Amino acid sequence: MSENNTKGVSILNGDPKKAILKLSVPMIFAMFVNSLYALVDGIWVGGLGDTSLAAIGFVNPLYLIVIGFSNGLGVGATSIISRYIGQHDKKQVDNAGIHVLILIAILSILFTSILVLFLPEILRVLGVDNRLMDICLSYGYILFLGSIFIVFTSAGYGILRAEGNVTKATYGILLGAIINMILDPIFIYPMGMGVFGAGLASILSLAFVSLLLTYWFKNGTYVDFSLKNFNFKLDLIKKILHVGVPAGIEMLIVAFLNLFVNSILLMVSDIQGVAVYNAGWRVVTTAIVIPMAIGVSTVAVAGANYGAGKFENLKIIQNYTIKFGLLITILMATFIFIFAPQISYLFAYMPELSSIQGSMTEFLRIICLFYFALPFGISSSSIFQGVGKGFSSLLIIIVRLLVLEAILAYVLAIIFGFGQYGVYYGLILGCWIGSIFGYFYSKLFINELNKK
Repeated sequence: MSENNTKGVSILNGDPKKAILKLSVPMIFAMFVNSLYALVDGIWVGGLGDTSLAAIGFVNPLYLIVIGFSNGLGVGATSIISRYIGQHDKKQVDNAGIHVLILIAILSILFTSILVLFLPEILRVLGVDNRLMDICLSYGYILFLGSIFIVFTSAGYGILRAEGNVTKATYGILLGAIINMILDPIFIYPMGMGVFGAGLASILSLAFVSLLLTYWFKNGTYVDFSLKNFNFKLDLIKKILHVGVPAGIEMLIVAFLNLFVNSILLMVSDIQGVAVYNAGWRVVTTAIVIPMAIGVSTVAVAGANYGAGKFENLKIIQNYTIKFGLLITILMATFIFIFAPQISYLFAYMPELSSIQGSMTEFLRIICLFYFALPFGISSSSIFQGVGKGFSSLLIIIVRLLVLEAILAYVLAIIFGFGQYGVYYGLILGCWIGSIFGYFYSKLFINELNKK
């Protein structure tokens, strides 16, 4: 066990504010660069026309499901391992790590078999017509054949975060993003692969990171994956899934909301409206990665403090996470608002897409109001995940996305007739109300926990 690995554990068990700061800053940088890959990917695909952008918009929700349950498994790994670290139970730490690997194998087989075998049927159910079907299949098949790499990297990062080993997690995320951004334009244009090339670049970069993670797991992490430490426990599987499944369902809800919004936009706008939303949402994803990065670090810190019985620190963690998230989010939103025309031009540099630049600039400026609510909701969900209350975290997401954002977007766009602007303001209003609900719900839980 190296000094760096024991240092990460010491950070988790130390001052919660310092722990959040030390774990979050490198994760913000790494996840921001990783999100830039999605942004750059959209820019390169944008050169193929709005049909390709719209096709990827229909495949992305399925990809989000794979990513979501993979990240969910990673969150489950972070939660259970960090709690055992807080309890100073090294034997259970190692055993939990091996159980995570078992779940990685099971989840990979499920995703690959279902999404590859039934992709055309699934896309038809989602409303994909003949204009988009071939492009969707070209992009989707290569992505879902590489499901093993998506699941393994996401869960692997969760294990590293659990032991406070953000240095390795950061290196892995950065390397994957850089490789992807290099391969993307080469595969799409000089090699003439189109959207298939974009998918292939994504999978090859994840395959490289998977090899790197495998090397690290064999050569010095705090979690020891030796089979001598393995003792199969169904209860341990249940504990991981108790957090991981709700976290995965959260992304399933996000995917459903994206599909729902696409459908509304097709009714009130046209295929160009879908292209504007999907291109603009890539920018939104880049911005919200900041509170999300703080959130994934919060899971580990909250889990370690909960495992150690330091319940009073959960209130400190919640308040500090929100303040930290708001500070950086405000800076990011200000930047996007000012440079929205320039950002939009990156997606509309081809003559056939020039008509979407004005609409996208408008979208990027309106949606800035969305960002400021996120630190309240994400910090609350992360604390629930850290202490093993995965379904409480899921409740916050259901209220925010399904009960509020989806309904308000429909009501404002269709019933009140505000069109695509109704969609935008419905998402913003729903996010604010849902995030405030999550904040007070988690605050009540922390207060009750400290009373007991």
